[in-house]
Amino acid sequence: MTQQMYPMAVVSADSLEGYIQSVNRHPMLSAEEERELAERLHYEGDIDAAKTLIMSHLRFVVHVARGYTGYGLPMSDLIQEGNIGLMKAVKRFNPEVGVRLVSFAVHWIKAEIHEYVLRNWRIVKVATTKAQRKLFFNLRKAKKRLGWFSNDEVNMVAEQLGVDASEVMEMEARLAAQDASFELPNEDDDGDAYTAPVLYLEDKSSDVAMHYEDNDWEAHSQRRLSNALSSLDERSQHIVRSRWLDEDKSTLQDLADHYSVSAERIRQLEKNAMKKLKAAVGDAI
Repeated sequence: MTQQMYPMAVVSADSLEGYIQSVNRHPMLSAEEERELAERLHYEGDIDAAKTLIMSHLRFVVHVARGYTGYGLPMSDLIQEGNIGLMKAVKRFNPEVGVRLVSFAVHWIKAEIHEYVLRNWRIVKVATTKAQRKLFFNLRKAKKRLGWFSNDEVNMVAEQLGVDASEVMEMEARLAAQDASFELPNEDDDGDAYTAPVLYLEDKSSDVAMHYEDNDWEAHSQRRLSNALSSLDERSQHIVRSRWLDEDKSTLQDLADHYSVSAERIRQLEKNAMKKLKAAVGDAI
C-alpha cells in the first residue's frame, strides 16, 4: 500500500504553497466516515479507502511539520517525512481500538520527522541513544526559554526527563557546538584561517606503498617457508614445528622422550633440518 500511496504525498520545495493549498481542499472526515473507511481498509484491504484516509489527513501533517521549522531544515522535507509516517499509521490503524486516526497517527508522523531531523541537523549525528533523543528535542525547547542552564536547572531538566544530569550537560554542549570543516576554508586570506583537521589528522608515519610491500613480502616469505618445510621428512617437520613454530614450544628432552632417542640426537636432527630450510628460503628466515 505504501508504494501506491506514496506518489500522492510527494512534496516539492518549489511548489510548497501550492501543495499546502491542495491538501487543505480535501475535506475532513467525520468520525462515522473515518470508521467506515478504516473498516474497509482493515478488513477488505480497500486501497481507495486508504487513499481517502491519507488525503484527508495531509493537512494535519503540515501542521505537525511546522513545529519543526526551527531546525533549519526544508519544510518540504519535513512534510514529506511526516507523510511517510502518516501512511505507516494508516496501514496499521485498527478501527476497533476506539480512537480517531489523528490521535493514532501523530506518534508515527513525529517519529519519522524526528528521525529525519536527527539524521540531517548536523553532519555528525548528535543523538543515538533513547535518552539522547529525548534530550535533543526537549532541551532545545527548554534552552529557548531559559538560555544557559544553572546547576539547579540542569538537575530540574534531568528529573523531568528521567535522565542523569551528566547527560543533560553533555547534550547541552553538543547543541552549542558547530560543525567544523575538514578541509581548509575557501578564503583569500589564509593567514587568518584556522588549522583545519586535514592538516593535522594525516598519519605522517604511514606509507601505503611500503605497507603493501611489507605485507606482500611477508606473504611471499611464508609461502617459501611452507614449501621448504614440505620438502623435509615427517620427523624433521615435526621437530622444527615443535621447536620453533608451535605456540607451546617443546624442549629437546620432550622430543627425545617422544622419539625414544637422546636429546643430542634431536639437536642434530634439528640442526640438519634448519640447514635445509635456510638453503631453500635463503635470507627469508
